[in-house]
Amino acid sequence: MQLRDLHVGVIFLLLFCVTNFGYSQNLVVNPSFENFINCPVKLGNLELDVEDWSMPTLGSTDYFNGCSEAMGTPKNFNGQQPADFGVGYVGLYMFAPNDYREYIEASLHSTLEKGERYTISFYVSLAERSDFAVKEFGIRFSEFPVQIETSKVLSSMHFSKLKGDTSNELEIKYSKFYSDEIEWIKLTQEFVANGTENYLIIGNFKNNKRTQKFQTKRKITKGSYYYLDMVSVYKADLQEAILTAENQDNFKIDSVHVFRDVHFDFNRSIPRNSHQRELNSLVAYMKEHTKLKIIITGHTDNIGSNTFNKILSLKRAKEVANFLINNGIDEGRIEYAGLGSIKPIADNITDAGRLLNRRVEFVLIN
Repeated sequence: MQLRDLHVGVIFLLLFCVTNFGYSQNLVVNPSFENFINCPVKLGNLELDVEDWSMPTLGSTDYFNGCSEAMGTPKNFNGQQPADFGVGYVGLYMFAPNDYREYIEASLHSTLEKGERYTISFYVSLAERSDFAVKEFGIRFSEFPVQIETSKVLSSMHFSKLKGDTSNELEIKYSKFYSDEIEWIKLTQEFVANGTENYLIIGNFKNNKRTQKFQTKRKITKGSYYYLDMVSVYKADLQEAILTAENQDNFKIDSVHVFRDVHFDFNRSIPRNSHQRELNSLVAYMKEHTKLKIIITGHTDNIGSNTFNKILSLKRAKEVANFLINNGIDEGRIEYAGLGSIKPIADNITDAGRLLNRRVEFVLIN
């Protein structure tokens, strides 16, 4: 079968529709830190750079965005991490000497309804230059914005003196430690609202003595620094509906799909480790719909010659095809090709843009 000429505009339309469906239900304003006032140029400037986010204490939370050379993504002063959604995320210390802490605070689109169940979630990844990993992330909701003149731990004593109502602290605990420096780990917690929640704060509300931590043996920063992306608050009964709708859209027939988590390091044909979940979902869907066939196309950024990029993109498509074959999908249902760098979906000027262009797409056909 001849490979179809798939217009890049379709890709953007699909991504736009899926993203905005999720955002329309999310009660967090600017959830993935994509809307900014200023492209970041220095550390500790989150409050002046990002729309709708603030720092409730004197701690100097950082903002990273692919638009910046000094504070860009994926490379930054504490390591390297591509954004999980878009090109922006924040960085904060969850543990540091002398009980130093950093927090982020966001406003909600509307007050949470009393007695209703909600789900809060966000994604974290430990920075490579961290000396410690922690086991818990804390969340506080408040009726009014919080501003406390301290650079140390926000404690229950601080919250007891605030105007308005504040919720009890929520903790998202992990059986191990949040020590993954490659993948983004999703944290999620369900809770019942008391009806006064207008703002949320994320951070570590425990002092150093009470914080459960694991030393990563680097002895560089003497702290635990995390990247954080895509903060969501949904009504619990809507969460399942959103996930179902997104999964259905992910497998529309005769439509171009870009793997969200299947990206490649420069000059590599083996996907970054985060690809397993998406590919497993695709395998399961193709096993359920046995008449479907798939066309896979590999892509590169614009670094290197056309010949080299064509070969590299073919290897990337073949890597995905082999994954399907090795997991039980008949080879006769699979076609793949490499298109090199001729169809970018982002700019090739920044590291973040080039990362998005190093991708694999697919189309399911009857």
